[in-house]
Amino acid sequence: MNKLEKHPLTSEPILPLAVPDLEEVRSFASQLHSLGKYWQGEVFGWLAEYTPENAQKPLDSNMTFTPADFWIGESGIWFFSLMWEDGKDKEPAAFLDDRGVVK
Repeated sequence: MNKLEKHPLTSEPILPLAVPDLEEVRSFASQLHSLGKYWQGEVFGWLAEYTPENAQKPLDSNMTFTPADFWIGESGIWFFSLMWEDGKDKEPAAFLDDRGVVK
């Protein structure tokens, strides 16, 4: 039986995973955004979801609409999201959580 490699500082197991190219992810998200329809599924080996902009104001927010957003990955392992918080025709804000990826 093969032993899992352990992280040298935490002794947690290290598992191989495929991290997609962010430009490819952005391109895929942009295609979904141009269609403006809800989508959920698996892409690049990760679960992902796109939710289009909604005219409804979010609860407990100063925003006047609910922005479109896209996310892919698993928080704490590898996660990337885009949010069109300035409007559907503006550049999205991006967030990358790759703290679980050993480089």
